[in-house]
Amino acid sequence: MSYLIYINGLGPNYRGENIYEFIFSDLLDDVWGENWEARPANGYPSPPDVEHAKKVGMLTNGEITLELVQNSDVFSVQDSIDGVIALGWEKEEEIDFSLVKRLVFKYGENEQDVKNKLYERDIVLQFEKKVVYEN
Repeated sequence: MSYLIYINGLGPNYRGENIYEFIFSDLLDDVWGENWEARPANGYPSPPDVEHAKKVGMLTNGEITLELVQNSDVFSVQDSIDGVIALGWEKEEEIDFSLVKRLVFKYGENEQDVKNKLYERDIVLQFEKKVVYEN
């Protein structure tokens, strides 16, 4: 089973669609990346070390904008690992939450739960067919 360990915001593409990498690992212990302890995160944290990434799902969507812990003015990625705050959550001003449930993605969520949340909004993560990461 794969678990969500990081959401990497890549910014908008040329069409203004937001691009996010959902990074999954088979393990949750000893997962770490550069500057994950930085408090506040302020954009300093990098994605996890390559050996931890087992699957990467790309989300490209012009309708959803996520707030990410990697850009927090208060919290660190370590706070997400500890369950204090989510890795990413849908911005409040983006959608009427009385009509749909707000998207929230937590550290350690299993891959299927992440896919199900997105599928409820007719969104599908695009995975690479074969992921090979070399050091």
